Amino acid sequence: VLHVDHVQGDPFAAPSRLCVEVDRRHAGLSAAVDPDDSARLGLEDFLGRSFARAIRRVVAPRRRSRGMGNSGLVEIDAGGQEVLERTAVVVFDEAVEIRFVVGLPARGRTVLGHQAARMLLEQVPQIVQQSLLARAVDQQALALHVRTVVDWTALRGQLRPHGLVAFVADGAVLPRRSGVDPQPLTGESVVPCCSPPELAVELELANGHSVRGMGIPDGVSLIVGGGFHGKSTLLDALALGIYPHIPGDGRERVVARDGVVKVRAEDGRRVAAVDISPFITDLPHSRDVRRFHSDDASGSTSQAANIVEALEMGADALLIDEDTSATNFMVRDRRMQQLVTKDQEPIVPFIDRVRGLHAVHRCSTVMVVGGCGDYFDVADRVIQMDQYQATDVTIRAAQIARQHPSGRADETRLPLASIVSRVPDPRSFDPSKGRRDVKIGARGLREILFGETVLELGALEQMVDPSQTRAIGELIHLYATEYLNRGEGLRSSLERMMSDLQSEGLDVATSHRVGNLALVRSFEVAAAINRMRTLSIEGQS
Repeated sequence: VLHVDHVQGDPFAAPSRLCVEVDRRHAGLSAAVDPDDSARLGLEDFLGRSFARAIRRVVAPRRRSRGMGNSGLVEIDAGGQEVLERTAVVVFDEAVEIRFVVGLPARGRTVLGHQAARMLLEQVPQIVQQSLLARAVDQQALALHVRTVVDWTALRGQLRPHGLVAFVADGAVLPRRSGVDPQPLTGESVVPCCSPPELAVELELANGHSVRGMGIPDGVSLIVGGGFHGKSTLLDALALGIYPHIPGDGRERVVARDGVVKVRAEDGRRVAAVDISPFITDLPHSRDVRRFHSDDASGSTSQAANIVEALEMGADALLIDEDTSATNFMVRDRRMQQLVTKDQEPIVPFIDRVRGLHAVHRCSTVMVVGGCGDYFDVADRVIQMDQYQATDVTIRAAQIARQHPSGRADETRLPLASIVSRVPDPRSFDPSKGRRDVKIGARGLREILFGETVLELGALEQMVDPSQTRAIGELIHLYATEYLNRGEGLRSSLERMMSDLQSEGLDVATSHRVGNLALVRSFEVAAAINRMRTLSIEGQS
């Protein structure tokens, strides 16, 4: 059954939205998956990619001759290396829905009706037949795709019981082709992962077989090593271990807990009423550090705010790279402490808080450190990357720390307090623009248009797909209209919303059926809200 959900106004407008509904029994998919969510996710992702491949086979060779603008376009939101829950493909108990867009052909204001008929009556059925019917689907590839997602889910379920932040299976390939190409690096120079004996653990796959790999334990873990030896590559893989990956990616069995949040310094970001007092004790001109506000935060204050906001949302592990951190926020060595005394320095460096974060808030930290050995004093585990291989050097690092004491003084004055969840003012959220009551869109991966407000998300490194960016815009509006209650904290209300999304599906984010949204975590939604230039917090002066 073909549903036409929206028809474009002209060939240069956004393409028309269509949906194909196929009975699962007719498609031969009735017995393809068990009813559990991970298998369903694997099936949905595979079918979306299968539909995209069929489009390239059927449509691409003929599109050039059709009209102007988007004429002849057929496209589905099929994704990249990560497996995300998307609105593009939804598997119900009785049917499968495939949502895609079509650029109906026209030349100026002249509708090319015969070409449109061929697209809808010939090409779309061919695409469906080649991608959604069991007889045309590679059953082995489908089984592998589903099993990969199910295994990833099984591995993640074992992290917390084993006291692990993350797990990297032996044989995993972490390097990418480039900073703009997330496909795996290939060639003889690629070194697969192999766990050092001290960190080796065995976890069970869904079928009961075990897999060996490196477990990153709770607590404070450092990743050290020389430049270009794979430190940041490992940290980036852990950051994206919150998602399953497609077969052949190399990171299929790299798994991180859902509460892992990567944080960094973010010069110029807006901060609204965040209690940064655990890290900043006082500021010039008597600025309130317990309800810190800035339209142009510095590196240190922005990193402090990013950490507190992550804790506010329930983060249970932080990932930090020395290269993207504010140096004065991370550490003050002995010499600097003697030159700039504590009464002249408002910053409590992260090195003096990192152990307290775990002791008080049960929040672990995994850090890339290449230039500051002072962190050896506070580390539970030190992992050295040498020629892209991990080695446990915890004992050696402790010996060095004893032989060469840093001599620095701990700069904490007060113990860590509980993190209070802020309550946004409902007036902060105005999605209107001009004559339109609601105008929400996305520009690529890192920018959201919310009414007349532009949200910059460049520092959210765990977002991987523009469909997630679009979803965040819609979810902010849903939060503001349906879940934002006076007196209820940001975390509590967002968690209620995300719980409903898990049970009802991402379709509840919009008033109409769309196929270009992908699920995100509450951490990313909260991070976007925190960066709104219009955000006001109840009680904020």
